[in-house]
Amino acid sequence: MGKEADVAAQFADGAEEGRLQYEAPKLVFRGAQRRVFEGEALKGVRAEGDDLVLADGARFVLGAKRAANWADAILNPKGRLDKIGVKPGMRTAVIGVDDKTFTAELGALGAVPVTELKDLDLLFYAADSAEALAKVEGLIPALAEAGAMWIVSKKGKAATVKDVEVMAAAKAVGLVDNKVVGFSPTLTALRFTRGKALPPA
Repeated sequence: MGKEADVAAQFADGAEEGRLQYEAPKLVFRGAQRRVFEGEALKGVRAEGDDLVLADGARFVLGAKRAANWADAILNPKGRLDKIGVKPGMRTAVIGVDDKTFTAELGALGAVPVTELKDLDLLFYAADSAEALAKVEGLIPALAEAGAMWIVSKKGKAATVKDVEVMAAAKAVGLVDNKVVGFSPTLTALRFTRGKALPPA
């Protein structure tokens, strides 16, 4: 999940108030106008007192602790496996996710890809239709007791199901959503675990 805060900002062309959001690799300010900072614009970002300060001198008032936290997050962005919570040795399975590099990333980290859908720590399942969402219930028994299912869908204008539809479908079969990440430039992912009322299979 990215970072968001309401801030007072100072730019070369004046002061503004608005909403600041960081979702790697972009820092976006929405005020009187939308301003996007990425790449070279974020190099050398620093915390200075209560402010997050960019290379061009733009300043955002976050408070000392948050400014330092944001600067660290921007300078040392987490990879997607860190955000997703993948750890070496985890039993994982990927079903239908259209991302050629993802399985390789899992293997490089030391996660264990399996073909047998049983005792999974993490299951990545692509769902971009009502039909695909209807199959979620049948996948729950594949999860280990503390396992999680990441439902991966297209995002933006290409999206064919909305986040609220994914959450409603999962909730209807006893799952609880607890995290969302930008899986890739074209995909988003929602994390689900068993609710208390749904015992492990």
